[in-house]
Amino acid sequence: MNLPLLPIKFAVAVAETALLGVCVWIGLENDRTAHLKPRPVLVEVEKGQGVKAIAETLKREGVLTKMTPFLWRYRAFYGGRNLKAGQYQLQAPSVPRAVIETLIQGRVYLRPVTVIEGLTGREIFPVFIGEGFGTLNGFEEAFKAADLIGLWDPNAPDLEGYLFPETYRLPKGIKAAEITGKMVDQFKFVFTERLRRRTAELGWTVRDAVTLASLIEKETGRAEEKTLVSSVFHNRLRLGMKLDCDPTIIYPLKLAGTYEGRLRSKDLKLDSPYNTYRYPGLPPGPICNPGRDSIEAALFPAATDFLFFVSRNDGSHQFSRTLREHSQAVNRFQR
Repeated sequence: MNLPLLPIKFAVAVAETALLGVCVWIGLENDRTAHLKPRPVLVEVEKGQGVKAIAETLKREGVLTKMTPFLWRYRAFYGGRNLKAGQYQLQAPSVPRAVIETLIQGRVYLRPVTVIEGLTGREIFPVFIGEGFGTLNGFEEAFKAADLIGLWDPNAPDLEGYLFPETYRLPKGIKAAEITGKMVDQFKFVFTERLRRRTAELGWTVRDAVTLASLIEKETGRAEEKTLVSSVFHNRLRLGMKLDCDPTIIYPLKLAGTYEGRLRSKDLKLDSPYNTYRYPGLPPGPICNPGRDSIEAALFPAATDFLFFVSRNDGSHQFSRTLREHSQAVNRFQR
């Protein structure tokens, strides 16, 4: 039996018109949203949350001016694809298409956290905790995971020196162990094959290089001075002179919780293997987490015959070749 063509054509025409009307309506809603001045908002999409519940959250936060265009577009064009859980930074308001694609692709908000050069591991933990990442217990446990650097430094008791200072962009909920893992990975990326070859040329281990870099990091914040400070330490090591580096006393005092913000004369006699006023050579390990410039300087010192330096009290240092020159500089800048 042949069906009449006219009703079928009419039904198809009605459906096409309805679909066109929906598309036009969604487009008009997008146009209205596009003319509003947006502001960034953080929105949390919970695990297991349905599309309607997500739309309600987005509406409540001002990301959607209306829920219906969002729901229609999702059902019409995205075939039930999953909207991923996580924290998102979205514009309020936004067009539904942009929001749906962001949630489908899981482009979660990554909060930037900057770790500056020269902090110890225990000084780094509060930086992340203050931004809502991890717990103190979690970081203390993660800090002990020396196996992360074991192939590079078999003697490492923890990750001191290998938590590379950098700006990290992190998703909400990331664990402390994942963060320290990222920092160690960044150290390995920065400590290139060229630097490893140079370390071997000097007859050093990676631990030696990072330890010296940590001393340089604590002695000067000026990039142009780092290779000069390195030259002093290299010259002293070659001659068998003690390094006489104040930060190597401060570090064990901090570990013991007895550092009061300044060194006293009695502190120079502190019986610690880190105290380079008492013990010659490098200390047993890094005293902070050095940056790229200090690592480079440790391995490529300037060619000088300097053996001393003293602070000018303006962030810079006076470098000297002889004890007499150094004494004059100390009298000039420190007394």
